[in-house]
Amino acid sequence: MRVALVGAGNIAARYAACIVAEPALALAGATDVVAGRAAELVEQHGGRAYPTLDELLADDDVDVVVNLTAPAAHAGVTAAALEAGKHVHTEKPVALDGATARELAALAAARGVRLSCAPATLLGEAAQTMWRAVRAGELGEVRVAYAEANWGRLETWHPSPEGLYESGPLFDVGIYPLTIVTAMFGPVRRVVGYGTTIQPERVRKDGTPFTVGTPDFQVAALELASGVVTRLTATFWVPPSRQRGLELHGNAGSMWMPDWAGFSSLLQRTTDGESWTDVPLVRAPYDGIDWARALVDLKEAIAAARPHRMGAEHAAHVVDVIAAVEQSRRAGGAVEVTSSFAAPEPMDWAG
Repeated sequence: MRVALVGAGNIAARYAACIVAEPALALAGATDVVAGRAAELVEQHGGRAYPTLDELLADDDVDVVVNLTAPAAHAGVTAAALEAGKHVHTEKPVALDGATARELAALAAARGVRLSCAPATLLGEAAQTMWRAVRAGELGEVRVAYAEANWGRLETWHPSPEGLYESGPLFDVGIYPLTIVTAMFGPVRRVVGYGTTIQPERVRKDGTPFTVGTPDFQVAALELASGVVTRLTATFWVPPSRQRGLELHGNAGSMWMPDWAGFSSLLQRTTDGESWTDVPLVRAPYDGIDWARALVDLKEAIAAARPHRMGAEHAAHVVDVIAAVEQSRRAGGAVEVTSSFAAPEPMDWAG
């Protein structure tokens, strides 16, 4: 399956490296609105530097477009690719509102192509092992989840962090554990949100000052239809710390995954709340994040005529939840969420 990247910025090299290392995939090339950036990427990883998005979409050799543009551009680029008859895997969020996300899902269905959506860390060995423990009842009835996404001050390492600050920490990093929790336990039905800006004035690495307009500290209480209650925290101020990861608490035990993004994350379990033991992963893990795994799943799903695991309806629901958190923050009180999605299947190797 031949893959082309739209956007050759901060994360593109990681995608490209994983794609070229995967025998089921080939890197067709890349395009970017910044002159020279796509050429630099393909010089290192292979493929063609397309001068424009239109030229990339006109190439019949491109099977799948990976949308790595800024969050505000995701919906427009994805729509153009779907209209051109390309399958799409888009970085998160699929869109900035749930209605647009569902329109994209409907467009994919109308064009007979697939829309796959990040984040795909659910497909990693650590998350799949945790999910298998839930299905096997090893924790009893899970009633509470704690999801922590403390990501620090992006300007200390990201060359152009303004777009990520604009979308906010829930959309950028809180979306990772939120996607995992909803995959495991189903849709959210009610939220209460809080948010504030800890540091409005920031400075880029190159010395350029900018102002943060979206809260950089967000907390949400989520009630799921299954009865699981989740506390979700996402910040662009508190650095990654001991308060990071995903905890599941059931009436027969608890499990902790300190790195919800890493496929090889540590997993620990306790039955008494005091002594924790390591949980072996279901198989030898990929070290870090395999950015190509969702693309391999997409390829296999198309061949088998089955749903791909990182579905657009699920992604749209997650966007609805984040929008409800913001609505609650602005207006106060609880906000209902009515959308739903078909639960993804566990990976075949996870039982």
